[in-house]
Amino acid sequence: MTVSVTRHDWAPADVMALFNMPFNDLLFRAQTVHREHFNPNRVQVSTLLSIKTGACPEDCKYCPQSGHYNTGLEKEKLLEVQKVLDEATAAKNIGATRFCMGAAWKHPSEKDMPYVLEMVRGVRAMGLETCMTLGKLTKEQTAALADAGLDYYNHNLDTSPEFYGNIITTRTYGDRLETLAYVRDAGMKICSGGILGLGESVEDRAGLLIQLANLPEHPESVPINMLVKVKGTPLENEADVDPFDFIRTLAVARIMMPKSHVRLSAGREQMNEQTQSLAFFAGANSIFYGERLLTTANPQAGKDMRLFERLGIKPEEREEHDDEVHQAAIEQALMEQRDSALISNAAAG
Repeated sequence: MTVSVTRHDWAPADVMALFNMPFNDLLFRAQTVHREHFNPNRVQVSTLLSIKTGACPEDCKYCPQSGHYNTGLEKEKLLEVQKVLDEATAAKNIGATRFCMGAAWKHPSEKDMPYVLEMVRGVRAMGLETCMTLGKLTKEQTAALADAGLDYYNHNLDTSPEFYGNIITTRTYGDRLETLAYVRDAGMKICSGGILGLGESVEDRAGLLIQLANLPEHPESVPINMLVKVKGTPLENEADVDPFDFIRTLAVARIMMPKSHVRLSAGREQMNEQTQSLAFFAGANSIFYGERLLTTANPQAGKDMRLFERLGIKPEEREEHDDEVHQAAIEQALMEQRDSALISNAAAG
């Protein structure tokens, strides 16, 4: 029996009714919806690499990469292209199917875009799905990323429109929605979610999910992060999120966006195996894999695989791009990889 309906007209009362369901009923409904659209014992595995670290002009109160706060983070310039491709190769070898690249920018500069585009082409030529998060985009930059073959663009909304101004003042909510619209119009897939533990209310969590679920098309990936508290940021002393409240939010996200991959994202390092297992039961079916998420710790790959084995879960099979990328394009990307050392040295200079 079908129990899920894809909706884009969620109202606050509808969503709060889900949050207020008895815990067992909520998880049963979420798992039932999940099984309509996904294999419940498969989890999509991504790896995230910081390609440019620190000195970000944004003032996001949770972020150790913000130039507004002293967190002791060592700043790094844009990585050389070949270094990124080497990291992508390593990620593929440990089972990742998607390679995500993040840069601490308000927006990418024109001088950096050629190197970013080369990274996309090179990673895609390996057969990996590609994802980037580079900040706010112009229409022209969005089109260039799409032409290079970028699969996903990550641009989180972080929280509800009502609470957003308490966390970020250097970029508006409208700016974020505009970038998502550019990405969708360019034909790329969207990765967008938020963070729990910023001091928000349950109503704010509902408001975040309403914004995502009421987009014209649901994001293909919805990362739900738990705040990683970093010394030196304004939120370093925020109260911990109750694990049951976190699981509730995952379950509500699954019900509201039944065909999206819901990603158990930042904060897994603080979660025990039981909490992570409940997250998978609540409908989470994507994780970041590896020892770091940009600048914060993440469970080691071997530890994840041992938990998968205990739960009978396997990674989703890699989606190769043979049908989407012509062989000529692949050969061109490989040629560009061979020349990338020269280009990257120029960028570093």
